[in-house]
Amino acid sequence: MALPVASIQLYTLAAEFSADMGGSLDKLAAIGLRNVEAFDFVRRPDEMRTALDAAGLASPTGHAPLLTDTLWTPDGSIPTPAPEVVFEAAAKIGMKTVIDPFVTPERWSTLDSVTDIADRMNALVDTAAGFGLSVGYHNHAQEFVASFDGESAFERFVSLTDSRVAIELDLFWARAGGQDVAALVERLGDRLAAIHVKDGIAPASNPFAPGAPEFSSTSLDQRHAGEGDVPLVESLKAASAVEYAVIEYDNPPGEVFTDIAASFAFLRDGGFVR
Repeated sequence: MALPVASIQLYTLAAEFSADMGGSLDKLAAIGLRNVEAFDFVRRPDEMRTALDAAGLASPTGHAPLLTDTLWTPDGSIPTPAPEVVFEAAAKIGMKTVIDPFVTPERWSTLDSVTDIADRMNALVDTAAGFGLSVGYHNHAQEFVASFDGESAFERFVSLTDSRVAIELDLFWARAGGQDVAALVERLGDRLAAIHVKDGIAPASNPFAPGAPEFSSTSLDQRHAGEGDVPLVESLKAASAVEYAVIEYDNPPGEVFTDIAASFAFLRDGGFVR
């Protein structure tokens, strides 16, 4: 199996990227990264493609909502862009896979709603293919609250989706969901196309479970890769078909570019990426 390539989810440096797109991408390139995972790209594909090209970077994957009817904004909810609009923007940037990053916790609570999420994803596969793209899903921890016949809502979702749907497993959030992360990676097998390489001290209980205390990303105790309690080494070794090892911090512990460089060094020096 070929090793995955390293990438970085740009949400990690959201503030810096919004303030100086070109300068931020230049800093990522100077660290040694060659790929990024875009977010909030649908409204600015031309600007983003120009900046990526100038920095010598590519965005083979990107996050955009595909499975939700409305989006929350500070000014109120707005309709989610049509899938064709999302896919057109992704194609302009040169993406290969568009990944939905979040479906609300209540929609993972019943088998009917999990089936609906899978059906919605399956309905997008051929539409995306018309743009030269595939679609995928990225987890948090809410997908591991409910279970059906001993199978988590997340794994039931995977089993219900077309084999062409890419799965991107966030290792930190799977750990926060109480999973044996390396074993989950092994079970996902060839369905697992990307991994979010994220470490830290997982919350004592699933923060998305009913009745859990309110939390925000700023309350998360995240660390450089290899310095927390997420079994990154075992999980990366268990992966059989992962194409992208994507660095991400929801709450960077220090200066963000230093944090990114530390996690990239973990992947590079450990021989986990090519």
